Amino acid sequence: MMAVLALQGCGNEDETRVVNKEGAIESELSVVHLNDSQDILTTTHTIWVAGKNSKLVVHKDTIPSLGIVNTNAENNDGVSVTVPVKKDYEFYVTVK
Repeated sequence: MMAVLALQGCGNEDETRVVNKEGAIESELSVVHLNDSQDILTTTHTIWVAGKNSKLVVHKDTIPSLGIVNTNAENNDGVSVTVPVKKDYEFYVTVK
C-alpha cells in the first residue's frame, strides 16, 4: 500500500495530534530561509518503541532558495499592500 500526502499552508486535513508511541515513526520536515540563495531543510525522525523514545534522527541539508514572490498582506490599519516574501517549498510525502 502506498499513500501520497500533499501538504500546503496551514490547512492540514490529516493533522495528527496524538502519536501511537507503542510503535511509530514520527517525522517532521521544516525549511528555514538562510539567505537569498540558500535554505536549510531539516528532517527529524523520532522512533517510538513500547512507549519510549528509542531514537532521534536529525538530518540537515542546504538546498537552493526559490527566490522572492510578491503577495498581498494587510497592515495594522487594515490596508492591503503588496509585499515581497521568500517563496516556500511545498512538501509531498510518500508513505509505503
